[in-house]
Amino acid sequence: MRKYGELVADRDIRRTVDAVWRMEAAKIVATLTRVVGDVGVAEDLAADALVNALEQWPATGVPHNPAAWLTTVAKRKAIDQWRRQDRLDAKYAALAHELETASDHAWDPDLIDDDVLRLIFISAHPILPRDSRIALTLRIVGGLTTEEIARAFLVQKATIAARITRAKKMLGEANVPFEVPEPDEYPARLSAVLSVLYLIYNEGYSASSGHRWIRDELCREALRLGRVLTALLPDEAEVNGLVALMEFQSSRFGARTDADGNPVLLEDQDRTQWDRAQIGRGMAALDRVGQILRRTGAGWGPYALQAALAQCHAAAPSAADTDWARIVSLYDGLLQIAPSPVVELNRAVAIAMRSGPESALGIVDTIDGLDDSYLLHGVRGELLSRLGRDTEAADEFERAATMVTNDRERDVLVAKAARARA
Repeated sequence: MRKYGELVADRDIRRTVDAVWRMEAAKIVATLTRVVGDVGVAEDLAADALVNALEQWPATGVPHNPAAWLTTVAKRKAIDQWRRQDRLDAKYAALAHELETASDHAWDPDLIDDDVLRLIFISAHPILPRDSRIALTLRIVGGLTTEEIARAFLVQKATIAARITRAKKMLGEANVPFEVPEPDEYPARLSAVLSVLYLIYNEGYSASSGHRWIRDELCREALRLGRVLTALLPDEAEVNGLVALMEFQSSRFGARTDADGNPVLLEDQDRTQWDRAQIGRGMAALDRVGQILRRTGAGWGPYALQAALAQCHAAAPSAADTDWARIVSLYDGLLQIAPSPVVELNRAVAIAMRSGPESALGIVDTIDGLDDSYLLHGVRGELLSRLGRDTEAADEFERAATMVTNDRERDVLVAKAARARA
């Protein structure tokens, strides 16, 4: 019989492997895709290496650089596969060239110089419908589960699973090479790429499931990729707008949770804990958006407008001193170019702050498309509570708590319901 200490050690190793996979999977798959030229094969090789880690690390210990270990093992597995295939010499030559040029090649500002961002552009192939491109890329690159992607799209899990399956099948049937597109192909893929970064960041900013409210590793990776993208496409207003938005939102991380990891809502946050340097970077990125739009005569896009919304909060010393009239106006503009029930709901919250909860409640009651989301019921409960309709508010909070899949947010809603009942 195994000793208790060995069982504990195995559990610790499994947690370590899980953590490494969550943080490094996209980079590992991206690197392997560049080497083997096929994202499906790259996923299989990475998964096989992960199995080896679970088998070997309990005995040998966790290596100093776990991600490098997994990547190296996966590459060796690729070589083993090539030994059993034709064109072995060509495969060896390709791998040798990749190894020789990986560390000392000259940087080309017109080429994608990041494995993960490269894989996002590859997966966002225009042969696929836009929603399928985004779903496939979120699954492969973002590492999001089918359930998480379904919640981001406000659709059923089966719908997303079908989209991902069809996308892989379409790419295979069309014999699409997984290669980096030429710079003149970037515009056709940019919208999907930005959507992927935005949705990855959102899942990190407010996790849709699990015990953590913030998955900061997802936010950091999305912001890192956004910064790489601005270096690649510095004159794209929406690229700069998305980076500005992520900078503003990330500046609040120090105040968004208490010492125990529980959520602290925006109006209750200690704004002295907001990262002023990060707010400054957001301001600079938003300034670049304005310069680009003035130079080109183009209109504001959805990411730039959301960055302007975030800037209103970043500039306000308190929730009460926020320019809510401007925020409502910006939401009006966002509804014109990117209508969605979530935008309508956020606009209603801003109207409640500007004009009072009664006028906002009438708007919330007319919103369609959020029946299966806890967001609508949570906001409705808040508005009812502010109107003194406590029993109705408690009902809404309790209904929202049954629908939410994040443990931390459920605790907040349950506590609100209890206070309303009291």
